[in-house]
Order: sequence, then structure tokens, then C-alpha cells
Amino acid sequence: MPDMRGAASRRGRRTAAPTLHDVAREAGVSVATASRALNGSSTRNVKPEYISRVLAAAERLNYQPHLSAQAIALGSTPTVALVVSDVDDPYFSSIAAGVIDAAVAQRLVPTVAIADRSPDRELQIVRTLRGQRPRVIIVAGSRIDGSGTDAALGEELAAYQAAGGQVVLVSQEGLPFPTVAIDNAGGARRLAIALVERGYRRIAVLCAAPAIRTSRERCDGFLAGLVEAGAPEPLVLQTGFTRAGGYDATRDLLADRRPDVDAVVAVNDVMAIGAMTAIRDAGLNPGRDLGVAGFDDISWCVDLDPALSTVAVPLHQVGVTAMEVALGGDHQPRVIPVTTTVVLRDSTPPR
Repeated sequence: MPDMRGAASRRGRRTAAPTLHDVAREAGVSVATASRALNGSSTRNVKPEYISRVLAAAERLNYQPHLSAQAIALGSTPTVALVVSDVDDPYFSSIAAGVIDAAVAQRLVPTVAIADRSPDRELQIVRTLRGQRPRVIIVAGSRIDGSGTDAALGEELAAYQAAGGQVVLVSQEGLPFPTVAIDNAGGARRLAIALVERGYRRIAVLCAAPAIRTSRERCDGFLAGLVEAGAPEPLVLQTGFTRAGGYDATRDLLADRRPDVDAVVAVNDVMAIGAMTAIRDAGLNPGRDLGVAGFDDISWCVDLDPALSTVAVPLHQVGVTAMEVALGGDHQPRVIPVTTTVVLRDSTPPR
């Protein structure tokens, strides 16, 4: 049983920060048991009752673990570092929410770093993280061909993994690490077929630069679906991979007075939302005058008027899956596929 006698007086006299020994004494367990309970040891189990006692003692004493000491003792700190391209994009914030929930459930401390869609910045962040020795590094975001950073990023992550860290990539196929891969091409192909079945024939496709692999995969998949469905060749417009990009491309499309287009399909939802705004600004009604569809099924889609047709990606589950893979202990390069589902809403009514 914990030695509760004199605990209050010890707390009253203490002037220095509480130590692990103090926590162990307060909980009535050995220092080794207290350490394993607080650090979430993956090699030796601790009885649930001991974990509860240790955590309660640490809270009573306001014990704060020394992360540098933990890194030396365990080879890492109890942190999870997530690197995303843009936290303002609901795509990445939804994935981040899944990672955070799964990390907290394992008593790990999640942190998020933003690469601002820059491969150089992404590389710099990973280099910095290596020195901080998190237990897990998850990198989420599309690879960009020709950036010149893939080899260096792979070397940094390999060195971190060799030192005991765990690496998982999200939508970053091409590097030799476990990768949670979204079915971009397949989902876009099924969307194209579904829209043709609803009567759409003259479609404008909004995509980003071909170097952005996620955009390229979705655009290629959509074009393949149109061919399979026997639809005419679409108009492909390259623009920014953002809401502003979708707005600008659609505004220019409508300014060119193209009456032959009956739908605008964007390779992500934020671009599609920009397209809907441009359609309204032109005095038209999305859905009624011009169909609109996107990809990802971010939370905003159902709140739009009309609700946006899209390809649903289980974004929160993608983050959870990335954490599960990271903590599974298998470092071998492999692809963990994530299926996507076409969701047709009022923005693409039957023609």
C-alpha cells in the first residue's frame, strides 16, 4: 500500500521539483515500476493498478518528467511529431486530429509542425526533429516531383529510424517506409463514372501542377474514368491546389463564356468550394446551372448550399491508422491502402 503518512508534510516541506524517486515513494512502488508506468514501456508490462497509483501520485506531486533524461534512458521522448503541409486545410487538420487522438490514448504527447507546402521546409523540420528524438515521426502530404529533397529526406528519416525512431508516411509513396496510401486514382475514376451516369458529359477538371503527385493521380484517375464511361474529352485547367486556385480557374472559365461545360470537378474540396463561389459571383447557381464536385469529403461539404459531391476519404481514420502502424513495431517498407467512396450530393443533380 502507498505510504500516505507524512505525504502532506513532505509536500509542504519540498522546495525542489519532485523526482521520479518521490513519485515511486508516494505510489508505494519501485523506481523501475514508476519509470515504466510513466514512460509507457513497450518491453515490460506494468499492472494496471500500479499504473493508476503511479499516475495519481505524479499528479498529486505535480511531477513533470525530464524529457532530455527520458531521451537518454529510452532512446526517445514520449512525443509524436506530425509534419503536415498546411494545418489551415481541413484535409490536414482532420488527419492531425486522428493522430492526436491516437497519441493521447497511448499517453504520448503530440506535436504538429507545418511545412507550408515546401519540400525544403519539410526537410528542415525533419532534421530538427531528429535532434529532439520523438518516439514517432509522421509526415503527411503529397510528394512533389523534381523538388530535389526526396533523397535527403529519406536519409534523414532512415538515420532517425536506425536510432530507434518510428517513421510513417501519409500519402507519400516513393520513400522506403511504411506508407498510409489513399486510393486517389481509384476514387477519381469512380467519381467520373458516377457523374457520367448522372448525365454529365462536358466537364472541366481543375487540377494542380503535375509535379504534385496527389493532384496528378486524381486527375489521371478521373480522365481514365471518363474514357471508360465513353464521355468526351474534358477541359483540363491547371491552377493552385487551394480555394483561391479553384476560384480563379472557374472565374476565368466562365469569363471565356464556355456554354459547353456542364460540370466543374476539382481534385480537392477546397478548390471545389472556390469554384462554387466563382459560379455564384458570375450570377449562376452551383448545382442547378453548373455541377460541382471535389475530393476528400472535408467536414464543410455537407454544410454548403448545395451540399458538395465528392470522394470521401476517412481522414480522421487515416491519422489513427498512421499511429497504429507507427506503434506496431514493423519498420519494413509497405503500403497500407485506404479506400475511398464516391458521395453524390445536391451539387451534382441528375441532368
